[in-house]
Amino acid sequence: MDSEARRKALGLLGLGVRGRLVVVGVEQARTAVQRGNGALALVAKDASHNSLNKIVPMLKAKRIAMTEAFGAAELGDAVGRETTAVVVITDRQLAEGVRKLVESSPSGSSGEMI
Repeated sequence: MDSEARRKALGLLGLGVRGRLVVVGVEQARTAVQRGNGALALVAKDASHNSLNKIVPMLKAKRIAMTEAFGAAELGDAVGRETTAVVVITDRQLAEGVRKLVESSPSGSSGEMI
């Protein structure tokens, strides 16, 4: 993903936090997904195996699209934390905007939707 698309996607996450359209962190993400609130999950590519084991199976079971396009520090910076393992976007329109930016990247694992 080019730097401009990356900056825009992370900027949209920041807007989502301010608009309460995203949930941040593994436990909050699990709760939101259990309640059926989740349109897209951004999982940190450098998240711990423990964190991944807590959220990824649930995302797959609920058929929520996820991507590993960002690192924990990048996601954390976008949402006002030091680091975070996962951010779940609950708003469909915001999720679509971020998805388009992530998918606009040249082929490669950094922008693939899982």
